[in-house]
Amino acid sequence: MDMLVVEGGRPLRGTVTVSGSKNAALPILAATLAVEGPVHLEGVPDLVDVHTLTTLLSALGATATTRTPGRWDVRVGDESPCLADYELVRRMRAGVCVLGPLLARRGRACVSLPGGCNIGHRPIDLHLKGLRALGARIRIDRGYVFAEADRLTGAEIDLTGPQGSTVTGTANVLVAACLARGTTTLHGAAREPEIVDLGHFLNAAGARIRGLGTSRLVIEGVAELHGVSYRIIPDRIEAATLLVAAAITQGELRIGNTRREHLSAVLQTLHEIGVAVESDGIDGLHVAAAQELRSTEITASPYPGVPTDVQAQFTALLSLATGRSVVTDTVFPDRFLHIPELCRMGAHIRREPGRGLITGVRQLSGACVMASDLRASAALLLAALAAKGESVIRRIYHLDRGYERLENKLNAVGAVIRRVNDAPEHLPDSLRVLGTMPPLTEDDAPPIPPPKFLAREDAAAKESAP
Repeated sequence: MDMLVVEGGRPLRGTVTVSGSKNAALPILAATLAVEGPVHLEGVPDLVDVHTLTTLLSALGATATTRTPGRWDVRVGDESPCLADYELVRRMRAGVCVLGPLLARRGRACVSLPGGCNIGHRPIDLHLKGLRALGARIRIDRGYVFAEADRLTGAEIDLTGPQGSTVTGTANVLVAACLARGTTTLHGAAREPEIVDLGHFLNAAGARIRGLGTSRLVIEGVAELHGVSYRIIPDRIEAATLLVAAAITQGELRIGNTRREHLSAVLQTLHEIGVAVESDGIDGLHVAAAQELRSTEITASPYPGVPTDVQAQFTALLSLATGRSVVTDTVFPDRFLHIPELCRMGAHIRREPGRGLITGVRQLSGACVMASDLRASAALLLAALAAKGESVIRRIYHLDRGYERLENKLNAVGAVIRRVNDAPEHLPDSLRVLGTMPPLTEDDAPPIPPPKFLAREDAAAKESAP
């Protein structure tokens, strides 16, 4: 197992290019199971999750090959397999996206339930609700979803859930509806750019989908989907992570292969914090360091809101902003496991249900931290880039699931990051236990908010004052 050793305090400067979108590539790869004929995909990121899904495709009778970075050829040769085994699906929740394509094309599917997730409860009941509405017979047994359908039939389906629309659920039902008899209308469909990209891919393969980018999709079923060549959109989450990397290190970056229209909420939030981002050419963004990072309130919500996948990165950035900030996550209210690790680096953050209360500090310090999930690992890496001294980030296999050689991209623009084996001898001397304590000063203590009862007494005193 590897870990990252990061030397902090170095402003990032230069040009970096965003890879293709993970969250678009995975459902599109899964959708190739519903296509008759060869599929050629470009812009596919080289990620652990992508390789896991192509392994799953192979187990389901498809041949997935890559000869050039970013390019994959997929063709289904054997349509008899229908088992998506637990050992593959448990590694990556997007594996459940094969359920809809298998059911629509082969009439049956046996797909493992994804299981637990570090960022919170993520049931697939809306997936099953949508597929049942199309006429599927579904039973859950021994941790697997067993689904059958002689022929799916179009229906009116509402996919709205307690935390908003379901992205993977929309992907599953959308693909299945493309091969259903008649017309399907999806209400409460996810509006994320990755779902729009999946819809464009399906339309290029012969589907008839209207309303992409809205919460109401109308799908006219077709007899089959044909082979197609298609390019995946850029990864808006990686782009946002790089924007925050420039801001948190007081650097200046040009970020290529971006879609500004996919980043509106992120750019607005950066503007509120004091970070200037300008368009630079057709697909580039230029971000310059802020004179002072300002506090703000952020609420992560379904698109077009601030993505939950950027909540942790913004939490790291606001830990260095002047004043007090509030970060709320309405999509995954439990997605705050990065907070204790940021506090190990000197951040002053108090966690409350569904949100984090941040009091900005002047500087973070290097420390040994441990990633709990994909985006938490990115947030810890960003904090380490800004911190004084060296940091060690463990469990970086999370990072490799969603970012294509991120440390190489950052090193090319001024970072100093080493990937080493996670072993005691590779721990930097600066992070080993010291024989003596360093001197402490009053400046080392972060501001502590007054107790709530004192705040209430102060308010009462002001009201009673003449």
